[in-house]
Amino acid sequence: MNRRATIHDVAQAAGVSVATVSKTINGRYGVAPATHAKVLRVVEELGYESSLVATSLRRSTTNVIGVLVAEFEPFALQLLRGVSSALDGTDYDVLAYAGSVSAGDHTGWERRSLSRLGGTLIDGAILVTPTTTPTHASVPLVAVDPHTGPDGPATVSVISVDGARAATEHLIGLGHRRIAHLRGRTDLESARQRELGYRTALEEAGVGFDPSLVADGGYRAVDSTIGATRLLDLPSPPTAIFAANDVSALEVMRVAARRGLRVPEDLSVVGFDDIPDAAASTPQLTTVRQPIEEMGATAARILLGIVDGAEPASVRMPAELVVRGSTAAPALG
Repeated sequence: MNRRATIHDVAQAAGVSVATVSKTINGRYGVAPATHAKVLRVVEELGYESSLVATSLRRSTTNVIGVLVAEFEPFALQLLRGVSSALDGTDYDVLAYAGSVSAGDHTGWERRSLSRLGGTLIDGAILVTPTTTPTHASVPLVAVDPHTGPDGPATVSVISVDGARAATEHLIGLGHRRIAHLRGRTDLESARQRELGYRTALEEAGVGFDPSLVADGGYRAVDSTIGATRLLDLPSPPTAIFAANDVSALEVMRVAARRGLRVPEDLSVVGFDDIPDAAASTPQLTTVRQPIEEMGATAARILLGIVDGAEPASVRMPAELVVRGSTAAPALG
């Protein structure tokens, strides 16, 4: 054959259906032992073994690490760079897979993604901000910033509460008292921890908590536009806003600019993450830096260790306040 063999070629040569070939190469039940052996023999004869699936059947390994994300947003892309750097020079390649960009309900996207990739295409998976970590996966798993917090056997996360407290303390130290919080997704433990850090800093400084100064940002620009608008429409608007991530903080700055508000002269803004756009904005965004690339690299190293037989490990990393040009003392009067 001059062209590359397909699954249809294998089915025709083996005298079976395409479904039977698929079941065989994916290790599913329902194929008789003799048929299973015949299909694998044809796979070898036709050169279909050049695919990752067939190679994994022969060697029980693919030398591919999967990075499974809900969507390719800034946090995930930075983390992916860290994974790639950790695997540089090893025998492993990276397969990035987004599990919730298609239409429909995306609840449980991790399980669907693993069912498609696990055991045949990848040797292990890094799950980025998963809603849940499957307990009976076909491959080793490491979860980065899971929704429920760092309570699994192999997780990598940042100490969000400390970072949020540092951000709020910075604003208080500048003299702000009406400090708003544009929170993240309420189903995420990281978002809850950032709100807790904000409220803790206010309490420790003797600044009364005002629930009207908390709005939903959802970690997304579209939601942050609504939240920032509500905060700035208050009869007594905030002089500073701490947003739960940089995407939200940058949107606050855009909303403020459209209203003729100057940052930081009229409104101070702080974000969380330190994505590349934070330093590229005008003014540059004061933010809480998560070591995102190092989180990805650490997750990759933990996963390779598990693949090689090591015990799972969990790591929590510190967050660091990075002061730039988007914060200043509140205007007098």
